[in-house]
Amino acid sequence: MELINWFIDFVLHIDQHLIQLLAEYGTAVILIIALIIFCETGLVVTPILPGDSMIFAFGAIAAQSATELNVHVSAMTFVAAAFLGNLVNYSIGRYIGPVVYEKNYKLIKREYLDRTKKFFDKYGAMTIIYTRFAPILRTFAPFIAGVGQMRYGKFMLYNFIGGLLWVLAFIYAGYFFGNIPFVKENFKWIVLGIILVSLVPAIYAALKTWLGRKKTA
Repeated sequence: MELINWFIDFVLHIDQHLIQLLAEYGTAVILIIALIIFCETGLVVTPILPGDSMIFAFGAIAAQSATELNVHVSAMTFVAAAFLGNLVNYSIGRYIGPVVYEKNYKLIKREYLDRTKKFFDKYGAMTIIYTRFAPILRTFAPFIAGVGQMRYGKFMLYNFIGGLLWVLAFIYAGYFFGNIPFVKENFKWIVLGIILVSLVPAIYAALKTWLGRKKTA
């Protein structure tokens, strides 16, 4: 319970926690965030890490003249982390995924795998781009792509485009808008808004699946 409370506090006050990390580790905080992004997108057992809000908050902090953070270098570092994370996840899915997919592990929920697969069935390879903006689904999408043996070159292309759009959208949104007085004063609610909006695709897919099952029954 204590860990859950800490995680909730970290997400809701992520700007304050990033400022604290910056004070302790300096510009090395860029590598810390890159590692978190890599884990969120590269490890199928860590889908709840706060990617969107964290990148947005970092952009807002980087815009402050008192910091030595270069937003452009940071953006490219995060893009590389997102790209490599998806690549690792895809490789895991491609080589050991079929075995994992047949079982319902505690840390890898079958419902998330099935939900992501439905996205692939509907949107095809574009799912790699779409799910970048959907928490949880973005963690499982490259894994499912690997399980489905998506062509390597095609995956690499969509992986790069998705990672680039995702990182640039949030880091520059934070950079240009994060320090507006209204946004700073309501940062917690802005973060919650980002999370809720990001969850819309997942909620829509879950609702559609539930209604489909109910209709069939």
